Amino acid sequence: MKAINAIRMGGVDVLPLVEGGKGVSISNGISAGHWAAAGGVGTFSAVNADSFDDQGRRIPQTYSGRTRTERHEELVRYAIQGALTQARRAYELAGGKGRIHANILWEMGAAERIITDVLEQAKGIISGITCGAGMPYRLSDIAARFNIYYYPIISSARAFNALWKRAYHKAATLLGGVVYEDPWLAGGHNGLSNSEDPTRPEDPYPRVAALRKVMREYGLHDTPIIMAGGVWWLEEWQDWIDNPELGPVAFQFGTRPLLTKESPIGDAWKKRLLSLSPGDVFLNRFSPTGFYSSAVNNGFIQELRERNERQVAYTTEVIGEHVAEYGVGPRKRIVFLTPADRARVQAWEAAGFTEALRTPDSTLIFVTREKAAEIYADQVACMGCLSACRFSNWSQHDEGHTTGKKADPRSFCIQKTLQDIAHDDTPDAVEKNLMFSGHNAYRFATDPFYSNGFVPTVRQLVDRILTGR
Repeated sequence: MKAINAIRMGGVDVLPLVEGGKGVSISNGISAGHWAAAGGVGTFSAVNADSFDDQGRRIPQTYSGRTRTERHEELVRYAIQGALTQARRAYELAGGKGRIHANILWEMGAAERIITDVLEQAKGIISGITCGAGMPYRLSDIAARFNIYYYPIISSARAFNALWKRAYHKAATLLGGVVYEDPWLAGGHNGLSNSEDPTRPEDPYPRVAALRKVMREYGLHDTPIIMAGGVWWLEEWQDWIDNPELGPVAFQFGTRPLLTKESPIGDAWKKRLLSLSPGDVFLNRFSPTGFYSSAVNNGFIQELRERNERQVAYTTEVIGEHVAEYGVGPRKRIVFLTPADRARVQAWEAAGFTEALRTPDSTLIFVTREKAAEIYADQVACMGCLSACRFSNWSQHDEGHTTGKKADPRSFCIQKTLQDIAHDDTPDAVEKNLMFSGHNAYRFATDPFYSNGFVPTVRQLVDRILTGR
């Protein structure tokens, strides 16, 4: 394997190894601090991170507000305090080595407000902001305000070109790097566009080469590109290292840091990672953000798949083949199905899926009475964790804090499930909650490094990455 040399990033020389940010308490100050101490770039998540009381006990994020707006304000306060807590932990553990980055999602609720308050109170502690999940045009404005480097996450040269022309050219000197996230292989929310086929992965090399070509047009010859998604052994990327066509390249590891001693995930989650097989990570579009995302195909995802398959179109009057009457809800309001769909509905009801829930697309999905009650309760308890949520119809920007559309029961409360899996260390929690993961997670079971259930420290993982297989 080629020697891995330091790279200039954010004004200093660091190892070209970046810890990928994973939201809601998964990439925290401890994991980020140890990664930076090893000489790379540690990343903590500023998305509803954990904070602690004077005795070191985690403060549960519970909500007492009567309205969504009141609960949203509670969430913002939790987010700011949690991010500050994790930033300070990372900084202390790093001991001045490497770099500490804060990761945010542009489409998270109050993203700009939260990161602005955090940077105001953590001056000199955070050295960079990483941001994806949307088109974060104002990221460069925030960076310029605090004289901090910024690292947009994009999935195409076209997306970066749009960001540069609209905003980033105004803060060119603070662009610390551009994260190219492979939309077919990365875990969590992915940047697949409507023009790309989720079933036909594309080779990342020509896409990254196209990105570098655009960057060079703007004088960004030496600004690093950070390859994210699908990175495991660096020897598999030797053609990328010291490649004059690509220029300076670093590599981001999101999935592998999950399985370290410093990783905050529970033992049940770590054991599940060691048992995954190829194909166990599922690219789906169930997220309330509307983005594609990659997650382990566990019971939680399987229930969502089945829920969406038990779906029929309806009309409010007789149109075409929609002639079969069906009563929806307690008042049995009449809608019209096709005769074939009416027969399918009868079979679902016989199997216990008796509750018909309307979607924004004039369809009905069928769930059990218990699942319907859970969906309604989660929608009512919304605290505005996203800028816009199709599951609850929350919108932080629109009048009345609503998207104006029906809440969509085909999705789920992402805040609830990510908090549960982060803090409930049981096999049941791992099976019944959203478990984000990159598609290479099955390699934990086949990589000799993890033989006999070995879980390395962050330092051991970084050393292994640098030395090869």
